[in-house]
Amino acid sequence: MERSVELLTIENVTKTFNGRIVLSNVSAKISTGKVLGLIGKSAAGKSVLIHMIRGSEGYAPDSGRILYSVNRCLKCGNMDLPFPGVPCSKCGAEPKTEKIDYWGLKEYDPIRQELKGRIAIMIQRTFALFGDKSVVENILEAIDQNDPARVDKAVNMLEFVNMTHRATHIARDLSGGEKQRIVMARQLAKDPLFFLADEPTGTLDPNTSELIHRRLVEYVRDRNICMVLASHWPEAVNEMADYAIWLDAGNAVMEGNPRDVTGKFMEEYHFEKGEAGQTGEPLIVLEDAKKHYFSVSRGVVKAVDGVSFDIREREIFALVGLSGAGKTTTSRMIAGMTPATSGKVRVRIGEDWVDMSESGFAGRGRATPYIGFLHQEYTLYPFDTILQNLSTSIGMKMPAELAKMKAIRVLLSVGFPKKDIEKILYSYPDSLSVGECQRIAFAQVLIKEPKIIILDEPTGTMDPITKIIIAKSVLKARDELDETFVVVSHDMDFILNCCDRAVFMKDGKIADTGPPEKVIRGFRENREMDK
Repeated sequence: MERSVELLTIENVTKTFNGRIVLSNVSAKISTGKVLGLIGKSAAGKSVLIHMIRGSEGYAPDSGRILYSVNRCLKCGNMDLPFPGVPCSKCGAEPKTEKIDYWGLKEYDPIRQELKGRIAIMIQRTFALFGDKSVVENILEAIDQNDPARVDKAVNMLEFVNMTHRATHIARDLSGGEKQRIVMARQLAKDPLFFLADEPTGTLDPNTSELIHRRLVEYVRDRNICMVLASHWPEAVNEMADYAIWLDAGNAVMEGNPRDVTGKFMEEYHFEKGEAGQTGEPLIVLEDAKKHYFSVSRGVVKAVDGVSFDIREREIFALVGLSGAGKTTTSRMIAGMTPATSGKVRVRIGEDWVDMSESGFAGRGRATPYIGFLHQEYTLYPFDTILQNLSTSIGMKMPAELAKMKAIRVLLSVGFPKKDIEKILYSYPDSLSVGECQRIAFAQVLIKEPKIIILDEPTGTMDPITKIIIAKSVLKARDELDETFVVVSHDMDFILNCCDRAVFMKDGKIADTGPPEKVIRGFRENREMDK
């Protein structure tokens, strides 16, 4: 392997949005074959720095520079790693080693466009796929049509993200975690020199996360590229990074050995076991519920294959399992979004039991107004303020002052500081971090005051401190509003801290049920057996 050379330089970058400093004089250097890890709370500046390195519109530094070292072929324009004396990989001509200041070039400069094409990015909670195309077709779309090794590359990428068993599946039918892996495969299929990952495994189960962490590091080492990883998970930074920076409110408060940095960051993170709630009578009942569907390419697909359990009033109930186990499909069956193929899914409204597979106002239409759902792929209206987003969610007209009062209360409940509330209310979603937007999406559900709330990966991209706040919000909503929660999550700490009961799903079936401690212990033992 060639000796390591400097590939990316972050030089004293500062950035402000609407008068708020989001990055303050941040610097770093990354060499070939190395990974830089960024850790910090929501709104610390991690995603802003990732977008700045990517060259995303609107993220030019106010001061400082982002420099990319490459070998640029003067004959064909191709860019390669900056190793001296190595001919162009495309045409064999002698290249020139250059440091390119991306933000110093004009927007349509061909050098800038070529460079951007060699920077791959995974954005947290973004599942941008062609929904009607198969998994393998989605990956083929990202590879040059004239590449003779196109199919082999697609197959290799499927193997890399452990998704060969889903090659012919339609993208829209995948779980959130599976979609995230395909997005990763599409980005890596572009043969990048610089790979940027913003919470790349935030919605994956622990088993798959470990696999992806390991393979991403192998990818970086084998190809001698560099990677910048932003994560709230100390495990991800420890497993993948060679060097780490802890960002807080845009400032680099500590940097160095990843374990030293994450250890310091985690000192203020303490989970405390919540008190078990006093539950009532059954509110949701599933009896041998199945969701099968037919695919021309795959035949009968058994997404959920005969599950039975009940959820009681005021209970916080968890669905646990690996990606693709059927957790999200089960939650959608409860919400009436995905009718069961057979069996029963019933929800009690008042004294009446409603069949959630029966359409119309006389069927599930009676129950859906009482059910709130926080999707993995949540969206906020980008051109509305946060207050407008929340007011619209209420679903009924009310005096403006009352709507604002409810919005303030719900924002406080999901952890926004009282001193920031007024500013948050009149902000637009694109001025907030992904973690902040996720909390607002949760607030949109809470503001409706539903009887049943379904949370699909509610903490996947949240920092540990915010997770504590959200856990407390769930417990408070249960205790004060008598709400019942169904939680789909890979976050074991959150489930242990928050939930009363859990089921472990595997291959569309229930493998275990009981207290969270018991179910998670069985889940972890099952993971070890599957490795």
